[in-house]
Amino acid sequence: MDIRTRLKEGNRRYRETADAARRMDTALNGQHPYAIVVCCSDSRVIPEEIFQAGVGDLFVVRVAGNVLDNHQLGSIEYAAGHLHCNHILVLGHTGCGAVHAALTGGGEGFVSFITEDILAAVGMERDEQKACRLNVRHGVERLKQAFSTHPEAGTAVVEGAIYDILSGEVRWLDETDQ
Repeated sequence: MDIRTRLKEGNRRYRETADAARRMDTALNGQHPYAIVVCCSDSRVIPEEIFQAGVGDLFVVRVAGNVLDNHQLGSIEYAAGHLHCNHILVLGHTGCGAVHAALTGGGEGFVSFITEDILAAVGMERDEQKACRLNVRHGVERLKQAFSTHPEAGTAVVEGAIYDILSGEVRWLDETDQ
């Protein structure tokens, strides 16, 4: 089966099995997500699945290494300001290829923009698990600083967590520090 056929078949199954009423409601009445999730583009990290959320529940911003530039900040600002979503979760994950590339000197071309951000976040740390946490922490602090003077997003709760790709467990940073 070629890729297009596979995608079309997946879409057909989605239309037949997904919550059509919820899809219709959000199409007609807009989205009202309860959380903004900033996460990696890694295909194993699927916030809607991880948190068992449905259509319209999460506003997901995905980028390799869950780094933040002005495009991601603009998306978050939109969700906070226009959709009144005031809970932001920066979700890193174990086995992150972007963190690994940053720590091992990989990342050429456009990828270097991602790895440079990660290196700035982790400093001299070379343990991948610790670097992953530092990268998430950096994202949390960047969001808090960026939106501290924005009334539409300044009141948002901003948290960080790590998703374990092996166990499926999400551990909030404040819980892992204890």
